[in-house]
Amino acid sequence: MRIISGQYKGRRITAPKKLPVRPTTDMAKESLFNILNNNFYFDEISVLDLFAGTGNISYEFASRGTKYITAVDGHYPCIKFINETAQAFEMQISTIKSDVFKFLEKTKQQHTVIFADPPYDFPLEEFAKIPALVFQNELLEDDGLLIVEHSKHTDLSELKHYAYSKGYGGNMFSFFE
Repeated sequence: MRIISGQYKGRRITAPKKLPVRPTTDMAKESLFNILNNNFYFDEISVLDLFAGTGNISYEFASRGTKYITAVDGHYPCIKFINETAQAFEMQISTIKSDVFKFLEKTKQQHTVIFADPPYDFPLEEFAKIPALVFQNELLEDDGLLIVEHSKHTDLSELKHYAYSKGYGGNMFSFFE
């Protein structure tokens, strides 16, 4: 995986093979950030990266100037890897080792962008919990955006607050407002 743009453009990050992750592809990530670039000034937003895995999305935001990034993952080796990588690049990324759903139930912190990349094999009910908890607990700032990454075989268009989806290969991003 590589950082697409910003201060660390072109830097490659190699995650340990033992991590239980599926990083967002560079092509899909570049397309996503083209959309976000038209809606936000990265140095003025706060980001919550759920199911953060390798931290791929967090690093991209940090490289583009985002100063307030929180990465949440339930797997300790993932959190450890994100911390080590962020420290090596001198990125300001806060990490929290927690079950994402428990975190969403308890946190009161609002963010401009919330990105969630849960396992692609989640049942629809698990996917549905993400926007339900985000909007029920008012975790998005005004004009904020929730983005859920999922397989092209999963349809989230019937969920409350759904706005639209964009597909890139086998990846889909569903946007909620």
